This record gives sequence, C-alpha cells and structure tokens, in this order.
Amino acid sequence: MRRADRLFHIVQVIRGRRLTTAAFLAERLEVSERTVYRDVADLQHQGVPIEGEAGVGYRLGAGFELPPLMFTQDEAKALVASVRLAQAWLDPGLAREAENALGKILSVLPSAVRAAAESLALYAPVASLGDQAKQTLQLLQTLREAVNARRKLRFNYVDLSGKQSQRVVRPLGCFFWGRVWTLAACCESRQDFRSFRIDRIEALALLDERFRDEPDKTLAQLLRKVGANINT
Repeated sequence: MRRADRLFHIVQVIRGRRLTTAAFLAERLEVSERTVYRDVADLQHQGVPIEGEAGVGYRLGAGFELPPLMFTQDEAKALVASVRLAQAWLDPGLAREAENALGKILSVLPSAVRAAAESLALYAPVASLGDQAKQTLQLLQTLREAVNARRKLRFNYVDLSGKQSQRVVRPLGCFFWGRVWTLAACCESRQDFRSFRIDRIEALALLDERFRDEPDKTLAQLLRKVGANINT
C-alpha cells in the first residue's frame, strides 16, 4: 500500500470509530505500531485534527470532513452480499431498513459498478425459513426495540428440559449464533445474567417500566464476565 493511501486509510478508520488504538491500526494496515505513530504525527502536522496519543487511542476532532467516497466493484459486491445474507436473519423492520440503505448506496454508484454489484450471484432466500424461525424474527424486533428503549420484559421461558418459568428481565442485547438467536439479559428473578433462546420465549410482554445502567448489570459487565470465564 502506498504511503498516501495508508494515510488516507488511517483517517477513514479513525473517523469511523469512537476511539482507535495504534495496535488496531497496525493490524488493519499490516504495518508496525511505530509506523502508525509516525503516520499519525505527520497527519497532525498537516492539520488533520487527530486527538489522542500513543498508548491511549485516537479520535477525529469535530468539524473535519472528507469528500464522499466511492466504492470499488468488490466493495459494492461485499455490501450487496452482506445485506442479502443478513436480511434472512434480521427482524422484518431491520431487514427493510437494510434494503433501503443498500438502495441509497447503489443509486449513487457509477452504472458499471452498480450493475456488477446487483448481478452478484449470491442469495439467502427468506422463503427457506421455517415457521419457527419466522416467529423468532418477529420476536426479535420487539426484543431489539426493548433493548434500545431500556424497557423491561416479562415472558415465559421453556428450558431445554421442558421446564417452564416466568421471568422479568432487563434486555441487554441480541446475539446470533448461526440459525439461533439468543437474548442476553439481567434476570431479576435470578439476580444474575442469563441467556435465553428466543425460540423458547413465550407470552412476551413489553413492560412500561424502564431501567438505567447499574454496576454489574450492564452488557459490558456481562461480556467481561463471559470473557473471564473463557480465559479460566
């Protein structure tokens, strides 16, 4: 990669993330961290408002804009493939928005790039999903909206042994494991984190009660706990 291209790519990566470390940039660009430090310093000297420092991370200061980018044929194909595959496993609302977003992107591409992307012979037919999977995706939209709105949920849950229980939870996130979606939540009945297969959730009710992030009850804490368990 030419140095000019690398500098441009560094700005693009930093612009697209809240905080970007030199280690992340070095891995992404396949260069040493020392090279990243030198490149960032050069960009700063050229007037690019990159804030932060080595060992902490970088972010782009407010007010800095670059001209709109154009996608290559391969990048456009990757976008089409991603949306087509994702639509089969997204809830109806999000699948529709993904299609709208892709349409906006394709509409501004040169005709040759657009034609190449749209002719990509890679599909994930939604019709191939069974009734159970379709019901799961309907629930997924409610769960996703509950996570965003910070609203508690009440539902009946059937575990692998067939035992039923009623739960009230703080929904934290939805995870896809390859044909199976799960809800990560802080269960008020168990006073601990729990993971629920969405296809085993019944009688789901969205409660009016909202919740705020509290220590030991956040998604970040859950992910740290899972990571610690894996490491041990």
